[in-house]
Amino acid sequence: MTTTPQKPVLRPARPEFSSGPCAKRPGWTPEQLSDAVLGRSHRGKPGKAKLKLAIDRTREVLEVPSDYLIGIVAGSDTGAVEMALWSLLGPRPVQLLAFESFGKDWVTDVTKQLKLPDVEVLGAPYGQLPDLTKVRPDADLVFTWNGTTSGVRVPNADFIAADREGLTICDATSAAFAQALNWPKLDVATFSWQKALGGEAAHGVLILSPRAVARLESYTPAWPMPKLFRMTKGGKVDLAIFEGATINTPSMLCVEDYLDALDWASAQGGLAGLRARSDANFAVIEAWVARTPWVDFLAEVPEQRSNTSVCLKVTDPAIAALPADAQADFAKKLASVLEKEGAAYDIGGYRDAPPGLRIWCGCTVETADLEALTPWLDWAFASVSAELAAA
Repeated sequence: MTTTPQKPVLRPARPEFSSGPCAKRPGWTPEQLSDAVLGRSHRGKPGKAKLKLAIDRTREVLEVPSDYLIGIVAGSDTGAVEMALWSLLGPRPVQLLAFESFGKDWVTDVTKQLKLPDVEVLGAPYGQLPDLTKVRPDADLVFTWNGTTSGVRVPNADFIAADREGLTICDATSAAFAQALNWPKLDVATFSWQKALGGEAAHGVLILSPRAVARLESYTPAWPMPKLFRMTKGGKVDLAIFEGATINTPSMLCVEDYLDALDWASAQGGLAGLRARSDANFAVIEAWVARTPWVDFLAEVPEQRSNTSVCLKVTDPAIAALPADAQADFAKKLASVLEKEGAAYDIGGYRDAPPGLRIWCGCTVETADLEALTPWLDWAFASVSAELAAA
């Protein structure tokens, strides 16, 4: 007779392991936002000062070069990426790396919406990277640095030529504030602060190199440009966007929340401290996977495993032998049981990814909470397995 294993005693103090929006920074309370500029125009002096401060603090924490432009834009990371795609692509061949859901979205934008004629998609299944040796220096490159839905990241930017002719457009939304972005190799980088810093959602950040600015000022796309994507005026880049003005109305409450997160980030030692926190969190899951026979990383190569959006697959032979829909049901039950117990929220795998779990290990998560989580993962697996065996 199969028996239900004993539940762990200790629960994570903060069971928020969602991959977006992500956990708030430790110690956060709504009272931290009391200085927000509310009920005032974002174009007034106080509002613009807050937006400019957010830009300046972003540059400081992320160590962005002084000659790169940073702007706050609408539509989260998606809005920032699409601004870049629609404004910059067209004069050169385009290559896209597609190894997870969001990279595939950018393929759709470029091939189905912009309908560019000279496009090459370098694809790979979930858990793998494409062949990076095929990246061409003469083409514009669109890629995700960290696959939020696959748990796979590029280990470095060595595959990008320093003397490239094309631009690199990097979706860095779950890599920023956790991984070492190589700024000289990136012409465009985008992220949303709801990811690695746990900010309130709906805003994106767009970072442009001088090479990207030169493209903006020398190339006019053949298609109509929506207002939200327009970054030039009279053939020159609109610098106001990168000095605190925004194309549309931002939430100043969200901006204040981002400023609070940036203050916390600085107190952790800046980028080095944030990376160390994420690496320590990932190490907890890595050690647990190494001693746990029923689970493995979706990412096959250790050097390519994300330290933020950690994606796991169930490898137990009895579960792996089930039909695909039954495997998906099993993974959903794991996540559901953990949420019901208050041990982990929102850790089901992404809807388009292979069935499994996805645990956010970014810097705003406490290592102690991940240590408390792993016994619950084992308990949930044993419990759901026993239920399946008894059915």
